[in-house]
Amino acid sequence: MKARQGAVIEELLYITDSVIKTANAFKELSEDEFNAKKDPTQWSILECLEHLNLYGDFYLPEIEKQLLKGAKADENTIFKSGVIGNYFANLMKANDGKMKKMKSPKDKNPINSKLSVITINRFLKQSEKLKHLLNQGRNINLTKTKAAISLSSMIKLRLGDTFRFYVYHIERHVLQAQRNVKSHQKVLQPKQTQIA
Repeated sequence: MKARQGAVIEELLYITDSVIKTANAFKELSEDEFNAKKDPTQWSILECLEHLNLYGDFYLPEIEKQLLKGAKADENTIFKSGVIGNYFANLMKANDGKMKKMKSPKDKNPINSKLSVITINRFLKQSEKLKHLLNQGRNINLTKTKAAISLSSMIKLRLGDTFRFYVYHIERHVLQAQRNVKSHQKVLQPKQTQIA
């Protein structure tokens, strides 16, 4: 992937704004709806967001640290994705709402956790921090600056790829949470009886 840095940042900010709106809408649901599951092996809305919070605990400080020492650039600088970084980013990206299933690492799997609306508030706070970091990224060379990944600090991706992977991962699980809401609401709606 090759694109103007400003365009990459704009796309990621657009996605981030969208997930913030969705997460705010989740706050209107009841506690039962937050924690509802169609299947005990699937994640509830809050578990989807807690999974993202666990990743945010790693990626937000790592990105911030790399932005502070990154090479300077501007929005017109061309970002060129790395082979591995582009692969990981595209693996996370939801294409028309379709996503390849993946197994989550044990330390990032929140299944059966006791969670509350605090999880949503933490997610929203992390999302605002992400927006701030994306805006800072406008002035840093996203190709030359590298960031570690959560699987191994030995592997570093270009910062633009890290941003893409991280934001696409967020979008992926917010879409998963939205599907959970829709399937739960179908269960909640009473069946209509026909009057003969």
